[in-house]
Amino acid sequence: MRFVLAPLRAALFVLHVLAGLATVLFVFPLAGLAMRNRINRAWSRMLVAVCGARLVVDGEPIPSRIRTTGLEPWSLGRLVLANHVSWIDVFALNAATPCRFVAKAEIGRWPLLGALVTRSGTLYIERGRRHAVASINHKVRDHLKAGESVALFPEGTTTDGATLLPFHSNLLAPALEIGAPVWPIAIRYTDGGRPTDAAAFIGEMGLLTSLAKILAARDLEIRITVLPAIPVEVHGNRHAVARAAREAIARALGVPGEERGAATP
Repeated sequence: MRFVLAPLRAALFVLHVLAGLATVLFVFPLAGLAMRNRINRAWSRMLVAVCGARLVVDGEPIPSRIRTTGLEPWSLGRLVLANHVSWIDVFALNAATPCRFVAKAEIGRWPLLGALVTRSGTLYIERGRRHAVASINHKVRDHLKAGESVALFPEGTTTDGATLLPFHSNLLAPALEIGAPVWPIAIRYTDGGRPTDAAAFIGEMGLLTSLAKILAARDLEIRITVLPAIPVEVHGNRHAVARAAREAIARALGVPGEERGAATP
């Protein structure tokens, strides 16, 4: 049955992405942050459903202002740190609480999805370029000061979901500089109640191959577990904050919490 539904889901997926692209091109320039976040959340929830997945959000309650406007109840936004399994992580997180994402620049060159995430305000980092980290940190700091939630994947790449890589800490500097809280979020994928790599986007896998695996999954569930915020002033430096965030996410996922290898300074 799932292989019969997959082509229909694929057609709906393309139509939904095209509708989203039209929205970010023609509606977002005229809308304020609150309206854009409401649209982003609703559209992302629909995308997850179109892919045949079920979204479950548990853990710490998401503050009501985040649900409705994407803004924090404080003057500063939060820096969201999440483990990274798939390209659909971005939309699952946005469906739970709208964020502005930090991503590698090559994502902007993806067909359709690249244009969509670019126009929706993704912040790109050009790996290997001199001063790339300083430039992106300046942008992240400005958005946090404006009250926006900014999300990044500190592993720096995707995994199959059964492991957790060391967390890079260099992009955590803006949160420490202005005192914005760091918000760990764990992402887990199951199929029929069991852990699955159906959504994993790893190695040399292409986007279309990954999409086909997701669309063909029998009973895919995406669980977003919101963990307690990490007060940066208690931990003192970005390395300690990164370790604390990784340990919290590791506990939520049930994977080893001890890092194997050092994170990038």
